[in-house]
Amino acid sequence: MSQPSAIHLERTTLQTARITFANPPVNLMVPEAVVRLHEIVCGFDEDPDIQVVVFSSEVPDFFINHFDGAAAGDLPVPQHEDDPPVWTDMVMRLSKASYVSIAAIRGRTRGAGNELALACDLRYASREKAIFGQPEVGIGIVPGGGGAERLPRSIGRDRALEAILSSVDYDADVAERWGWVTRALPDAELDAFVDATVARLASFDRQALTTAKSMVNRATLPPDADLIASYSGFVDSLTNPGFLARAVALGTLIADKGLDVEYHLGEYVGLANQTS
Repeated sequence: MSQPSAIHLERTTLQTARITFANPPVNLMVPEAVVRLHEIVCGFDEDPDIQVVVFSSEVPDFFINHFDGAAAGDLPVPQHEDDPPVWTDMVMRLSKASYVSIAAIRGRTRGAGNELALACDLRYASREKAIFGQPEVGIGIVPGGGGAERLPRSIGRDRALEAILSSVDYDADVAERWGWVTRALPDAELDAFVDATVARLASFDRQALTTAKSMVNRATLPPDADLIASYSGFVDSLTNPGFLARAVALGTLIADKGLDVEYHLGEYVGLANQTS
């Protein structure tokens, strides 16, 4: 369903950069994308000028989608035994970075894609086109990229339980009302709003931005150990018999319905459970 992922890094000004995903047709997160993202985020850690980084997509209808299940065996591993998993290290660095990260969300973002958006400092969504979800439990596995740790801090325990346990899709109006995103805007206004926010933050004092973000982080970020434990739980769940049976059922639906499964994944996960 996917081709090797392309991640484009553009340095828009000395203080700003944009990371754009392009993995048609549905922007699945694949191992090489995780490695490249980790390289970019680590590189920004050493950059004395960067103040704002924006994540966006070139693929219509998809921001950043869930991880490609067919590539689960190729998940990148850390170089050293005591290092955190590559994905976990990347999102922890992103949340703690001295710069401000912004997700400009137009289209579907689920699983790993949603977890990357949650790791960003600000999330602005297209009211007409953004869709959110954590579909893992519905196919017999668990979130491993930070969704179970970050969602409760954003939307509350009960809403996080509903979102994670039900595995359904949520539109931008619900996401905004719950606090899943910073705000939802009319699609025609999204880019201009993000650009204006980037320009405003880039004009501010870098040290003030960094210090203020670190103060908020002390009150809001999940412990690193919890994020590492979740990734381990996700990897372990990939061997669950329940997952293997549901993966076959979902694969049958994909063969029959094609890309419509990715467009309406929350609905099809329920159908896969009825046939598994």
